[in-house]
Amino acid sequence: MTASAPITQDVLTIPRKLPEDGKTNLVGLTRAQLRDALIEAGTPEKQAKMRVNQVWQWVYQKGVRDFNQMTNLAKPYRALLSANFTIEIPEIVSRQISDDGTRKYLVRIAGGHEVETVYIPEEGRGTLCISSQVGCTLTCSFCHTGTQRLVRNLTPGEIVGQVMLARDDLGEWPQPGRHPKDETRLLSNIVLMGMGEPLYNFENVRDAMKIAMDPEGISLSRRRITLSTSGVVPEIARTAEEIGCLLAVSFHATEDETRNKLVPINKKWNIAELLDALRAYPKLSNSERITFEYVMLDGVNDSDEDAYRLIDLIKGIPAKVNLIPFNEWPGAPYKRSSNNRIHRFADIIHNAGYASPIRTPRGEDIMAACGQLKSASERAKKARTPRLAAG
Repeated sequence: MTASAPITQDVLTIPRKLPEDGKTNLVGLTRAQLRDALIEAGTPEKQAKMRVNQVWQWVYQKGVRDFNQMTNLAKPYRALLSANFTIEIPEIVSRQISDDGTRKYLVRIAGGHEVETVYIPEEGRGTLCISSQVGCTLTCSFCHTGTQRLVRNLTPGEIVGQVMLARDDLGEWPQPGRHPKDETRLLSNIVLMGMGEPLYNFENVRDAMKIAMDPEGISLSRRRITLSTSGVVPEIARTAEEIGCLLAVSFHATEDETRNKLVPINKKWNIAELLDALRAYPKLSNSERITFEYVMLDGVNDSDEDAYRLIDLIKGIPAKVNLIPFNEWPGAPYKRSSNNRIHRFADIIHNAGYASPIRTPRGEDIMAACGQLKSASERAKKARTPRLAAG
C-alpha cells in the first residue's frame, strides 16, 4: 500500500442533509461545497464567491447561527438561506468543571450518539481535546475508550462543531466591532486526542481542520493543531501534505512484543515501519518536532532500559517525549508508575537531549481521562433500561 492510498473502514458516516426538514447544515461544508450549495439554492454564480465569504465570516468568525442576524445580507437573501439551510452544531448534554478549571463536555451528535470534548486551560493558552469517531476500533489495552465499540465516524461539522460549542461555552466569540485576532484566546490550541483514531477518518478530519485554520473564520494556525495517531502508517505523509498540522504518536512501548499488547495496531505496522514513516514526515524540522506520547505503566514500560531503548529508537528524529502518568479507571489492568520512576525516566530522556515534560494530570476529580464520562453515561442508560421495560 502506498503512502498516498486512503485507509478506509466499514464505518457509517451520516449524510449532510437533515432528514427532518431536508435542509442542509452549513457547518462542516468546505468553501467549495458551500459555494455549490449556495448556487444550487438560487445564488447567482457571479455572486457566489462574495456570498461564500459573507456567510463564512458570520458562521465561523462571529459565531452567528441565525440568518436574520446576518445584517450585511439583504432580507430576501436571508430568507433564501433560511428556507434552504440550517446552522447546527452538536448539543452539550452535560458539562463538568474541575477544580483546576478543566471542562469536560458530553456531546450529543446526530442519531443520539455521544462523544467527549475536553477543554484544558493553561497559563496563556487553552487547549481543546476533540473526538473524531464515536468509540474506537483500536482496543488499546490502557485506554478506556478502547472498551467502547466503534459506532461511526464523525462528520466535518461534528468535528469542527466541538470547537464552536466550546467557544460558545467560554463566551469567546468576538464582540461587535472587535476582530478575534485582537483578543487573548481562551481556546488557542486543538489536539485531536479524544475518542477515535483521526487517521481512520482522514477526509472528515482534514476538512474540519481546514475550516478551523481558515484565516477568515476561527483562524487557528496549523501549528496550533496537533493530530495524535496510534500509527496508521500509510496516512502519515498525507497528514503533512493535506492538513499541515503538528503530529503526535501514541508510542507507549520500545519493543514490538509490548507494543502489540498496548497498541494492537502495532501488529499491522510495527515500530520499525512507524519510525521509518516518521523520519520521512514531510514537515519534519527542529521547529516542528514530532511528539512521542508515552503513558507510564508500572512495571510494563517504565524501566531504565525502556528509556534508553526509546532514545535509540528516536535518534535522528526532531522530537519531544510527553510522559503521561496513567489515568487509572475502574477495572483498568494497569497501575500508574510511581512519581520517582516517572521522574527517573524523564531525566534519562532529558539527559539525552530530548525534551521530556511530564504531563500534569488534569480534571481527575471529574474523571477527565478520555472515555470516562462516556462510559458513565452508557452505564446510566443500561441501568435505566430494565426499569423502563418493566414500566
